[in-house]
Amino acid sequence: MATYAIGDIQGCYREFMQLLKTIDFQPSRDQLWLAGDLVNRGEGSLEVLRYVVELGSAVKVVLGNHDFHLLAVACGLRKTKRSDTLDKLLKAKDAPDLLAWLGEQPLLHHDPELNFVMTHAGIPPIWNLAKAKAVAAEVELEMRSPRQKKLLENLFGNQPSLWSDDLKGYERQRCIVNYLTRMRFCAPDSSLELETKNEPVNAPKGFAPWFTYPSQVLQETRIIFGHWAALEGHTGVAGIHALDTGCVWGQQLTALRLEDQQLFQVEAAGKTK
Repeated sequence: MATYAIGDIQGCYREFMQLLKTIDFQPSRDQLWLAGDLVNRGEGSLEVLRYVVELGSAVKVVLGNHDFHLLAVACGLRKTKRSDTLDKLLKAKDAPDLLAWLGEQPLLHHDPELNFVMTHAGIPPIWNLAKAKAVAAEVELEMRSPRQKKLLENLFGNQPSLWSDDLKGYERQRCIVNYLTRMRFCAPDSSLELETKNEPVNAPKGFAPWFTYPSQVLQETRIIFGHWAALEGHTGVAGIHALDTGCVWGQQLTALRLEDQQLFQVEAAGKTK
């Protein structure tokens, strides 16, 4: 038995299947962790979602920003963007079931035995593991309730940019989701800068990658995240593993075997080494 964590698939179904073949993934034996953004920009979002749903208990998924975007579009709360590739999925007969499953997925997954925690974008320096799990659970409870659509209606935006325990309602939930699914750069006090997607060397003035600050979570467990393709899989921090290696941008799709931290990669379709 082995446990493999895979970075942002974003609808890259062919590469996803090739990577599973490369690691000889067997659902009856192995476990798969997916770091969010299952869908969008790639052409196979429907196929990816169908396959993952069929895996049942063999897969652990956390929600990413593109997954939230899909759920909001499906509810009529957001319009599709020019770069979106969601139409085939949205028109599929089984779309309601697939979207219902997606909306029930968590924002954070922690396995104390494997000593790893996974979110889509990371965990801010101001939170310890217990705090991150508690605030993630707040949003998960709303997403799994009849209030899901109302939450999605109020979820998108860049404010508030700094966490406070005093935050309430949709501002609180929006801030939680932004930290766990959109974070890249933050200030020393963990204030978010959500516009810049560049490499760490091009950080906005006064900001740095979230993982360069001392991490409370890292004192308790190792961290897996995706979301930031410009990192090319490198954080420079032991115990913090970046798994979005830009498959949808023509680079690689990456898996990390958690038991020994061995990496496996396949090239994006059409790319030659």
